[in-house]
Amino acid sequence: MFGIPMLSSDRSEELPRRPNNHALRVPGPRLRALGFIVLVLTTTAYGIAMMFDILRANGTTLLEGSILILFAVAFAWIAAAFWTAMVGFILRLFQLDPLTLRWRRAPRFGEIPIVTRTAVVMPVYNEHTARVIAGVEATCESLAATGEADKFDFYLLSDSTDPAVAMQEEAAWAALQQRLTGVFRGQLFYRRRSSNTGRKPGNIADFCRRWGAYYEFMIVLDADSVMTGTAMTSLVRAMQADPQAGLIQTVPIPVRQQTMFGRFVQFASEIYSPMLATGLSFWQTGTANYWGHNAIIRVQAFTEQCGLPVLPGEPPFGGEILSHDFVEAALLRRSGWQVYLFPELQGSYEEVPDNILDFVKRDRRWAQGNLQHLKLLTAPGLRPLSRLNFLLGATAYLSSLLWLVMLVLSSADAIEQALTGTQFFGPGYQLFPNWPIVKTDEIVSLVSITIGMLLLPKTLGIVLCLLQPHARQTFGGTTRLLRSALIETTFSILIAPIMMIYHAYFVVSILLGQPISWGPQERMGRRVTLTEALRYTFAVTLGGLVWGGAAWVLAPQFFWWLLPVLTGLLIAAPLVCLSSSPALGKALRRCGVFLAPSETEPPQVLQRLQQLIMTRQESTPLPDWTPYLPPVRYREMPIQRLTRQRRARDRSTTTYGQYWIRRRID
Repeated sequence: MFGIPMLSSDRSEELPRRPNNHALRVPGPRLRALGFIVLVLTTTAYGIAMMFDILRANGTTLLEGSILILFAVAFAWIAAAFWTAMVGFILRLFQLDPLTLRWRRAPRFGEIPIVTRTAVVMPVYNEHTARVIAGVEATCESLAATGEADKFDFYLLSDSTDPAVAMQEEAAWAALQQRLTGVFRGQLFYRRRSSNTGRKPGNIADFCRRWGAYYEFMIVLDADSVMTGTAMTSLVRAMQADPQAGLIQTVPIPVRQQTMFGRFVQFASEIYSPMLATGLSFWQTGTANYWGHNAIIRVQAFTEQCGLPVLPGEPPFGGEILSHDFVEAALLRRSGWQVYLFPELQGSYEEVPDNILDFVKRDRRWAQGNLQHLKLLTAPGLRPLSRLNFLLGATAYLSSLLWLVMLVLSSADAIEQALTGTQFFGPGYQLFPNWPIVKTDEIVSLVSITIGMLLLPKTLGIVLCLLQPHARQTFGGTTRLLRSALIETTFSILIAPIMMIYHAYFVVSILLGQPISWGPQERMGRRVTLTEALRYTFAVTLGGLVWGGAAWVLAPQFFWWLLPVLTGLLIAAPLVCLSSSPALGKALRRCGVFLAPSETEPPQVLQRLQQLIMTRQESTPLPDWTPYLPPVRYREMPIQRLTRQRRARDRSTTTYGQYWIRRRID
């Protein structure tokens, strides 16, 4: 019923000559990165100088010296995020492309004919089958509407270990093939591995070895991803136009959220993500990151350069590479390929966990993967910006631990000073007393600067929306937008201490070698009961009570500085419970709170997705249906070296069962 993809593995024989007049020209990439680093370091140095001046007023103790070191690292992270947002704001204000720095007019690649074949690959692992198939169907129909569907093939790459889920997948895929006959002119393939070696990266690597030679590009989607056909064809045209592009990442926007927390994340992403991504694209230029999905990749480059090794040593820093996407982007860049982030490309969507508990469970996996990157900072041949991306990714989680330790040490210092009292005379003879110096103005200035660096990007994101009449209306108008922004900021302040505690706990547990679970992500949404919320937040609240009580009794002046942190900890359980309520989320929507463009002006692909989810019935297995796949055209995926010691490559040092796969194929 289905033909074989007509593309030779020898690209030079069958592919027509690519148009190259639209290749990206990125002026001054090194100067941009250097300027960004100088801004971050200068801002950090200023903050450190202010903190040092405050601490040294009455002599610096070992405790205060520790606080200064922790503050330096945490403040550097804030400075990096702040300047990224500032650059993004300026570029979007003047409608400048972050890569070319030219005024953005029409789509850059709208007229280039598509002359390649692209595989759309979706790895799945014990997912909700009906939602997965609905997303595939909506995406395929959107792609068919562009008239270019014959240039694409869709692969559902299953790693499902539950036999019942696997049976549902096969039945639903067979039914999907029947429904899309005559609609989607590409081909639909289903493959289930008998062993999910290497998890998701192993799944993708298996596809590249077996069938990657048929395609020049692949678009990688997650199980909850949805993309418009226009976005996909734009990505293909962009890759065709730039022969040096190895990967182009889009900015996936969360959609279809129902709970209060989910709608909070959805609203914040719509407002702030484009601005932040624009800033990232500006200073990262051709050394951007890969986020694991909703991106297009040059298959041959990926196959040749992104075979991941097993790192020597025990977890958390050894073993299989967990956050594979950052590493794959770094490997592509190491071999000379450009890795871009396209923040202006619309039509890329995803779904996120819609309650705090499931959200932080996902962060637990990401935290271990990002901390593992610290071991790769010295990997041979990596570009400096790739190393910086590794460092910033790890610091995103380390900073929570640093802030927590710094706050605890500051509390201990305040309590110590309150208990010992003021020492006017030191040991030995002293004619005049040591009068205590309290630099109130400097303390207020430093706190104000820190708060300003955290809140100013939020304000500027709102300003950008207010300056665009159409964008303003898609968020419900000026009044609703401002009201939503105020509630979003307040809620962010309340949950920030909870997230800080969780992330700090994750970092400590990872460093202690505690194992992690890699089950399927919760995507369909659920309400957290108060009992469950209490079970997961009891320690957080108890710690907040003890902490706040000690500060109130022993250092009451310092207590008021801690109050914003303590408030979120003390109400953690009801906050987690209420924010997971779909009823509260729907009530907020009726009141115009957290309205987003994906709701007020939903694109056709999201409307179709919702329709399919509401109407889809479970498919029954077809007795005579068996999955069809193209003949294997094996291509080696060499394992890359990421350590400075050259190691012999044998079965113990390979990843994803490379030799096992080859033996099965042969």
